[in-house]
Amino acid sequence: QVQLVESGGGLVQAGDSLRLSCAASGHTFKNYGMGWFRQAPGKEREFVATINWNNGRTDYADSVMGRFTISRDTAKNMVSLQMNSLKPEDTAVYYCAAVSLWDPTTAIIEESEYDYWGQGTQVTVSS
Repeated sequence: QVQLVESGGGLVQAGDSLRLSCAASGHTFKNYGMGWFRQAPGKEREFVATINWNNGRTDYADSVMGRFTISRDTAKNMVSLQMNSLKPEDTAVYYCAAVSLWDPTTAIIEESEYDYWGQGTQVTVSS
C-alpha cells in the first residue's frame, strides 16, 4: 500500500524559503505522477505543482510559478517542493499526493485524479 509522509513545514516570514519533502513507500512509482496540493483555512484544497516520475515533466499553478520548484529523487523515493519568496497567502496545509498515470508521459493537475494522499504539513507565512 502506498504511503506518503510529508515533512518540512513550519513558520516563516514573508520572503523566506522553505523546502517540503514527501517520502513515498509501498510501491514502485514508475508510471506515477506526484503532486503537491494545499488547503488554506476556509478554502478548498487547490493544486500547487506536479511532476511525472518517469520523465520529470512538471506543471505549476499560476500563483506559484517562478517561486516554487517541484523535484523528485527516484533513488530515495522522495518528492520535494522548494518554496521561495513565500507570501502570507501561501499559508496552508500542504499535501503530497500520488496518481497512477494512464499516459506515462503526462502530468496531472486535477485533484480528483489522485489516488493516494499524505497527512499534510502546515506552512505558515507571517507578514
